[in-house]
Amino acid sequence: MREVQLGVHTIRTHGIQLARTHMHDWFILILLIIVEVILNIIHPFYRFVGEDMMTDLKYPMQNNTVPFWAVPVIAVLLPIAILLVFYYLRRDVFDLHHSLLGLLFSVLITGVITDAIKDAVGRPRPDFFWRCFPDGKDVYDLVTGNVICKGVPSFIREGHKSFPSGHTSWCFAGLGFLALYLSGKTKVFDHKGHVSKLCLVFLPLLVAALVGISRVNDYWHHWEDVFAGGLLGIVVATLCYLQFFPAPYHENGKQCDATIIDSYC
Repeated sequence: MREVQLGVHTIRTHGIQLARTHMHDWFILILLIIVEVILNIIHPFYRFVGEDMMTDLKYPMQNNTVPFWAVPVIAVLLPIAILLVFYYLRRDVFDLHHSLLGLLFSVLITGVITDAIKDAVGRPRPDFFWRCFPDGKDVYDLVTGNVICKGVPSFIREGHKSFPSGHTSWCFAGLGFLALYLSGKTKVFDHKGHVSKLCLVFLPLLVAALVGISRVNDYWHHWEDVFAGGLLGIVVATLCYLQFFPAPYHENGKQCDATIIDSYC
């Protein structure tokens, strides 16, 4: 096994060839984006909500501490910026390409699974009462006992998407992948006792955890939603990372792509 010389395999010299070889992967990413858009357009399941169930659904409506637009910035753009820094230092297009693919697959697969479950489950958010009855006067069907909502349709629709937390799953997918990537690049498990490396790896996970906590504090999610979202995101991130890289504790921290260059593995 020969060592790859850094700076030889750049975007200019091998980028097009590498992208063509993995064209099917990029095509699947586009399909995942389309599916994700469709899942956000369709209506979720409107679960039965009786008067006795409203006890845990009367939390006040609040703005998001972490707005929706900030999620792709935290979960995607921030990790990409760090990946580009490593490319600038190493000039290794294989590492950049595979890490980008792994990151994008992590967040998109997580996003599709998250929104599919959201639409199928239709769990009410903690602030559902005020979404359903903005004036505070609740009304229920005399026969079935189900709610008769009077609020804005889009608010009500969004109020049925509590489980699991999308903010949390996306952040744990993107930042979880970044944590695994950093652990491999810094050789955090080299048994030399450099705890500072471990702190560096934990930092992205801490950010993801704080995003999840904000969802509970804002009364947009129950704690179970956040727990499930975080677990989903980190599991998908781990599986996607292992598709392109060895386990972080593996002696060889480089990815293998024998279809491109046999000497790289």
